[in-house]
Amino acid sequence: MDEATKNQQKKYNEYVKAVTPTHSLFRNMLQAFLVGGLICAAGQGILNYCQSLGLNKDIAGGWTSLILILCSVLLTGFNLYPSIAKFAGAGALVPITGFANSIAAPAIEFKKEGQVFGIGSKIFTIAGPVILFGIFTSWIVGLIYFLLGIAGAVSL
Repeated sequence: MDEATKNQQKKYNEYVKAVTPTHSLFRNMLQAFLVGGLICAAGQGILNYCQSLGLNKDIAGGWTSLILILCSVLLTGFNLYPSIAKFAGAGALVPITGFANSIAAPAIEFKKEGQVFGIGSKIFTIAGPVILFGIFTSWIVGLIYFLLGIAGAVSL
């Protein structure tokens, strides 16, 4: 490598280092933990409220999921959820609210392209792979469980 190429490589590496954001693993984990915990605490509060109205645990759980999904979709519609997700990372994306956001965001973004070619074809852009691999993984685990049951290792 000649001197000019080495100098150019050095300048490029310095530039990359200057523009690459630094991340604190501890801070990111703390933010994810706090926001994820806040979402879960809100869900528990909704569940407790529904049960105080006399709903049984299963029905109250369904209402809790629906209310959390509604809140997530509204926050996505008002363009607030992306900021929450950017701040909290997985703490906002892993709960059911993140899954609702992954469906609502493409639907809102591609609405202008129409019902079929916009919403219909793009709504599962983000969530589609999650659904696909979730179903595939559950099928594999079910098959393993079935084979272990035939072998007598577990009870069917």
